[in-house]
Amino acid sequence: NMIGIKKVSSGINAEYGEDGINSQIIIRAFRKATAFALKKIQEIQVTVKKDDPQEQRALLKKCASTSMCSKLIAYNKDFFSDMVVDAVMCLDHLLPLNMIGIKKVTGGSVTDSKLVKGVAFKKTFSYAGFEMQPKTYKMPKVLSLNIELELKAERDNAECRIDNVEEYQKIVDAEWNILYSKLDKMVASGAKIILSKLPIGDVATQYFADRDIFCAGRVTQEDLNRTVKACGGTILTTVNDIREADMGQCELFEEVQIGNERYNLFTGCPKAKTCTLILRGGAEQFIDETERSLHDAIMIVRRALKNDSIVAGGGAIEMELSKELRNYAKTIHGKEQLLITAYAKALEIIPRQLCDNAGFDATTILNKLRQKHAQGGKWMGMDITSEDIADNFESCVWEPSIVKKNALTAACEACCTILSIDETVKNPNSNYKPPKPMPGM
Repeated sequence: NMIGIKKVSSGINAEYGEDGINSQIIIRAFRKATAFALKKIQEIQVTVKKDDPQEQRALLKKCASTSMCSKLIAYNKDFFSDMVVDAVMCLDHLLPLNMIGIKKVTGGSVTDSKLVKGVAFKKTFSYAGFEMQPKTYKMPKVLSLNIELELKAERDNAECRIDNVEEYQKIVDAEWNILYSKLDKMVASGAKIILSKLPIGDVATQYFADRDIFCAGRVTQEDLNRTVKACGGTILTTVNDIREADMGQCELFEEVQIGNERYNLFTGCPKAKTCTLILRGGAEQFIDETERSLHDAIMIVRRALKNDSIVAGGGAIEMELSKELRNYAKTIHGKEQLLITAYAKALEIIPRQLCDNAGFDATTILNKLRQKHAQGGKWMGMDITSEDIADNFESCVWEPSIVKKNALTAACEACCTILSIDETVKNPNSNYKPPKPMPGM
C-alpha cells in the first residue's frame, strides 16, 4: 500500500503540480481518502467470537497459514501453523514477543522441529565433573548468578612481596577459601540448579556434582533473563544472604539430546508463560528462512489475537476499497475528485504486483476483480492455485484488519510528508572531489 500510494503521489505532484494544483490540496485529498478507507474497513471487517475456543483457534491457524503460503515452508504450513498458534497461546494476555525463544539445530527433517512449553537453551561449555551431575529434577529451586566461580588469574602487573613460604601458602589458601565460601553458601541455600552468566570452573563443577547439584556457566544474557522471568527470582551478583525470594522454581528440569546437541529444558514455569521453538533442518540457510517465516506468522497471530477483526487478503480488501473510493470520488466536486480517484488506483497496485509475482496476466485478473466487486463480491481476490480469482474469505485467506489500517495510515503519512516538502537544500561542496595529482608528482 505504501509503495503504491507513494508512486501515485509522486506522479500526481509531477503531473498536476504544474497545472496549478497545490501540494496542500493533494495532502487534504489524501487524508480525506484515507479516513474514508479506514471507515469502510471498519464497516466490512468480520469479528470473530472469542467465547468459542475452537473457532478462535481455527481463525488463528488460518491466519498463520496465510502468512506461510509464499514461504519456503509452504508445504509444511499445517505443521508449523499448529506450532505457531500453540506458541502464542502459551503467552499471557500481554503476548510479549521476547517470551518466545527460537533455537536452531542443524540436521534432521524440518518436521522434527518441536515446541517446548518453557525455556530451552543449548548446553553450555562444561568441565569433566559435569557428567556426574544429575540431568533431571522435579520442582527444583533455580539460582541465577552473575558471578565467576573459578580461581582468577592475577593481573600481569600485580605484585605481592613475601618473606617466606608460609606467607605464600596463606595467599593460596585465602584464594581457595574465598571460592569454597561462595560454594558453601550456594549449597546452603537449597538450590538444585545454578546458572551463571560468567564461567563456572572445574573445581566448582566437581563440588556441585558431589552434592547432586546441576550447574551451567556462560549462559547467554537473553537465555538467563528469560529463565528468570519464567521461573522467578533475580540475577544475583553476590552469594551473601541468599533469600528464598531470590530463587526461582519450575516443575521439571531435564537435559535432553536434540540432534547432535544437548539442550537444557525448564518446563512448568509458574511466574510467566513462555515457550521455545526448536527448529530443525538440513542446511543453516533453510533454518534461517524458517525462522524468518515463523516470525512473520507469530506477529500475524499476535495481531489477530489482540484484534479479533479480520478481512480477506490476496488483494480482495484493496480492490473493495478501490471500488468504494471511486464511487466516493464521484460525489465530490473540484480537484479532489481527481486526486481521490488516483488514490483508488494506487490500491490496485497490490493485486497487480501479486499477479506479476505469480506470473499471471495482471490486466485480465484486475478486470475480473473489478467486475466481481462491482457486482457485490467484496471478498473476491487472487487465487494463486487456480490462476484465477476466488472468494478469499471462503478460502480462508485472512488478515487482521488492524494490519491494513496501519498500512494505509503509515502510507498516507509518508506521502503527505514528502508532498509537504517545498524545497531541498544541498551543499555543493559535499560532492566535491579534489583532482588527482599528476603521475610522478
